[in-house]
Amino acid sequence: GSIILLENLRWNVAEEGKGIDNGEKFAATEEETAAFLGDEGSDALVAGLLVSKELDAFSQVLDASKVERPLTAIVGGAKISDKILVIENLIDQADKLILCGGMAYTFLKVGFGMEIGKSLFDKNGADLVPKLMEKAKAKGVEIVLPKDWLCGQEFKNDQPTMTVKQEQGIPADWEGMDSGPQSMPSQSAGMPCSCVTVMVGWAGVFEFDTFSQGTKSLLEAVAELTQKGGKGIIGGGDSATAAAKWNMEDKVHFVSTGGGASLELLEGKVLPGIEALDDA
Repeated sequence: GSIILLENLRWNVAEEGKGIDNGEKFAATEEETAAFLGDEGSDALVAGLLVSKELDAFSQVLDASKVERPLTAIVGGAKISDKILVIENLIDQADKLILCGGMAYTFLKVGFGMEIGKSLFDKNGADLVPKLMEKAKAKGVEIVLPKDWLCGQEFKNDQPTMTVKQEQGIPADWEGMDSGPQSMPSQSAGMPCSCVTVMVGWAGVFEFDTFSQGTKSLLEAVAELTQKGGKGIIGGGDSATAAAKWNMEDKVHFVSTGGGASLELLEGKVLPGIEALDDA
């Protein structure tokens, strides 16, 4: 047999000009690099095995001919404005949309008048909330938001905490840092009955163990779905980091290595490196 060693294409000086005409790194497909775009008149442009696996996994969320229903999407993170295109596109694709993490506070303040204390509030995303809620309603997509929160007063692990419910609101000098104990089962409810679940983002500040249980409970639900024969797909970036924290990579159907590339796919964009590939 033979062993072929390939250097990291991203750091090759030829990447910004003429170069080879095949690539393996999915994260680089969002860039207009030579490894994926090739030279004019070059031979066939093909994807490596990793890129093929990424495209196959996300096609089960984005390709109507391959989607198995019900399809659940989990979107978390700090700001609505950062993931507006992902949310809009997943409303078109999913049957249920679980919104969590920092962006949920903006939905709750604007959509339900909840007091959120010092919690994250996305001023740029606030105007988008009514539009997104109306679109989901028109499409018949169920939106699930947290019902309670584990709160702290500082951005650190070791500190006094309190749990508050939506009807109480979060006090002025506190901030929500994770989903509360009532939210965890309500967010995970029905997920094991889905055929496919895609998770992009996190429920709380999972880097701090005190505020990590919301994210962990979602990952456990995705793993349970996978064990029952469904397909649990974890997006790249921090979602993949969270999966690694609890050794979940082998317990779900697929964990993306794509980071920003996976987000752009979920936004419905055609990545330059993918568009250049031949139908081989």
